[in-house]
Amino acid sequence: MLILATVIVACSSVKRSQQELNRGNYVEAMNLAVKKLQKDKTKKGNQELIPILEEAYAKNTDDALRKINLLEKTGNPASTGEILMIYTRLDQIQNRIRPLLPLYVGQREARFEMQDYSSKLIEAKEDYAAFLYERAQTMMAANDKLEYRNAHKTLNELQKLSPNYRDAEQLLREAHYYGTDFVFVELKNSTNLIIPNRLEQDLLDFNTYRLDDFWTEYHSIHRRDIDYDFEVVLEFRNILISPERVHEREIRLEREIIDGYTYEIDRQGNYVLDSLGNRKRIDRYVVVKGTLYETTQTKAIAVNGMVDYYDVQNRRKMNSHPLETEFIFEHVFATFKGDDRVLNADERRLLRNRPVPFPSNEQMLFDASSEIKNRLSAILKRNKFR
Repeated sequence: MLILATVIVACSSVKRSQQELNRGNYVEAMNLAVKKLQKDKTKKGNQELIPILEEAYAKNTDDALRKINLLEKTGNPASTGEILMIYTRLDQIQNRIRPLLPLYVGQREARFEMQDYSSKLIEAKEDYAAFLYERAQTMMAANDKLEYRNAHKTLNELQKLSPNYRDAEQLLREAHYYGTDFVFVELKNSTNLIIPNRLEQDLLDFNTYRLDDFWTEYHSIHRRDIDYDFEVVLEFRNILISPERVHEREIRLEREIIDGYTYEIDRQGNYVLDSLGNRKRIDRYVVVKGTLYETTQTKAIAVNGMVDYYDVQNRRKMNSHPLETEFIFEHVFATFKGDDRVLNADERRLLRNRPVPFPSNEQMLFDASSEIKNRLSAILKRNKFR
């Protein structure tokens, strides 16, 4: 069964390779054949793969060289990349087959014409590098933001192909700078409350927002040396702060608890004994009462505003997004009168609390700032400029 399975697998590989060859998929046919021959090129079941590999290699090389010849005749500089790719594949195929040589078809040595493509590869690489460089320069000459980004992509490809090519490194920095959207973010206070400077600085600290990406840079300080592309205005329109409120309530507590035990007695007045001869105990329950005086301190702040997007270059408002948030200060403490056995764990924790001073209006704003930042960050991340 093992021998039969091996024969079936070998026949399957030969059949698949032949099918790919017949379909003109020469590279796939070679890959299948090489993979099997690398394991054991002398194995009897693999011998039928050698003429398939020989034929696929010859036809693939012929097709590739004819395609290169056609591309060269067109004279289109954009074809240099494809020419380089074809020569690279031809060289890679040779390098995979070379370690297997010599291969024999019966008594005849299989023929694989190996060529030195090194000079062709160097020439194709130089031509493609020159094409990429000129293409990037053309894109940058358009003086368009998106074209600068395309130029950056092209220059990156050039750097991978040929590091330190002419002034490509300098052009890469320029393409990144001119392709970047610079966004100025301004905070506008249209309320009747003063927003502390410390809070404003905290809201405009964009390092904590993690908004910057490769093509977008946010600034909270306006720089004269930069022509901003977009502007975001965070306008506070209303800041409503509630009065300090103290709410008291009286909670009457009553619970049945275990308070010791008694001994069970039968109808004749005798003690009931358990299996060990001991008197049987019965829990004694009593009702305990008390009053919990709960005090709740509350103070709330509600902030609402708008986040407006402006296209600075075209001097127009792009869109607006509402921003609303609320923060509530709440503190609960209590006192108690009565039998403290009536208290549960939560009520006992409440008794450990003491009255605290109400936060100032400024502190309430600071407490709300974390949620404001989260809302603003979500708006900025959801609504990109391009």
